[in-house]
Parts: sequence; C-alpha cells; structure tokens
Amino acid sequence: MSTTTPGLEAFNEADEQQAREQLLTCLDAPGWADRVLAGRPYADLGELAAGMGAAAATLDDADLEQALARHPRIGERADAAKHDADHSTREQSGVDASDAELARRLADGNRAYEERFGRVFIVRAAGRTGPEILDHLRQRLDNDDDTERAMTIDQLTQIAVLRMKEALS
Repeated sequence: MSTTTPGLEAFNEADEQQAREQLLTCLDAPGWADRVLAGRPYADLGELAAGMGAAAATLDDADLEQALARHPRIGERADAAKHDADHSTREQSGVDASDAELARRLADGNRAYEERFGRVFIVRAAGRTGPEILDHLRQRLDNDDDTERAMTIDQLTQIAVLRMKEALS
C-alpha cells in the first residue's frame, strides 16, 4: 500500500523541468532543487521534507543569496515583481499591518540585522505573531555569523517544506 499522496505521486512522476519549477517556487536555489530532484521518488511527505532539509544543508552562498532575494523584509509588503508575493502575504498574516509601533520595531530590527549580517532577516512567519517574530529577530541578532547562517538556512527550509506541503495537498 502506498503512503504517498496524489500530489506527491504527481511530483515524483513529473518531468524534471516541471518538478524543478515547483521546487524553485518553494526555495529559489537551483543547486538545492537539483539535489532534491536527485532524491526522487519520495515514499512520503516526511521523506521529501527530510530530503529538502539535507539538500538545504549544503546551500552555497550564491544559492542562499538568490533564495533570500525572493523574500521581502518581515513586516514589509511583498513586491510581486521580485518576491513570492502570494506566499509571503499569507505567511506574514500574523503581523498586524495596522500596528505602527510593531512596524517601526520590525523595521529597526531588520536594519540592525542587515547591518550585522549583510542579508535580509528570514523567519518562518507562518503561525507566528508579529511580537513572536520580533522576539525571534532580537534573539538572532546575538548569534555569530556561522550560527546565524545555519539559522537562516533552517528557516528557509521550514518555509520551503510548508510551501511544498501546501502545493502537494
């Protein structure tokens, strides 16, 4: 008896270009997508998620930079021309856009993060409130560069897995 979902079966059976495009909408990192594709077929969603995580662990700087470019700053409106606007808007729905103080604090935190690490702050926002995201940002500002790079990749992976599960459901 198969433990795959119809969406996962379709992903496993899709031609390489179609499956690659689906992966790149989850995490825009070509090397990562190639490594995930090489693991097909996946027996179930857990195995796919594990494969996505293992592939993310080897992201190079170019793939990381490209992946981050598809994400708006937390608390900012996604630009449809540059970002995955539909995903980002849904994922950041816990951030109250009408809370001016929260917006200011997130903007300040984003600036501090970018000055410290030289890249946009990324967090799996889905299921988190604005204050929870702000706390996460503040905690991560204390990380060293290697720890923060690993945290960034972990958060990108969590986002990619959620997007893939949504796409396959």
